[in-house]
Amino acid sequence: MNSLKDSRKQAQDKLKLTAQAGIIAAMYVALTFVFAPISFGAVQVRIAEALTILPIFTPAAIPGLFVGCLLGNILGGGVIWDVIFGSIATLLGAVGTYILRKRNPIFGTIPPIVANTLIVPFVLKYAYAVDDMAFPLIFLSILGGEVLSCGVLGGMLGFSLRKAKGLFPQEEKTK
Repeated sequence: MNSLKDSRKQAQDKLKLTAQAGIIAAMYVALTFVFAPISFGAVQVRIAEALTILPIFTPAAIPGLFVGCLLGNILGGGVIWDVIFGSIATLLGAVGTYILRKRNPIFGTIPPIVANTLIVPFVLKYAYAVDDMAFPLIFLSILGGEVLSCGVLGGMLGFSLRKAKGLFPQEEKTK
């Protein structure tokens, strides 16, 4: 009888995590397209990247962010290398944020900033044939956009969510 309750609880937990991942992916795509003029290109501030703070609160954010970024890049008309490596950058950032989840939320903003700043400029250079002369400016542009979206907006979101207790019930289990 007890094992039936345990398996039912596990199934419910998996369903909750899957639903959270789907909602996070949908929010990422929606934010990417609501702010489309600044979400794509060499100079970008992808507001949806503020959501990369969410792995602090739920592991479901990791696949949610990856799928959301993947869909955003596909639907945004990105070339295959942009779709693949841009999404991997977001995935790596989300995993890094999850690893740092027990620290101050501001530390959770660092992995996506680093991952995107190190990967996206090379994607833009090779996938879109950006001139070598422009590469340092693109690097700085991506860094600035990531600091704004992940660092400032993501940090504010993280601190706000920390104060909103009960929003992510399994958060207590992962700490």
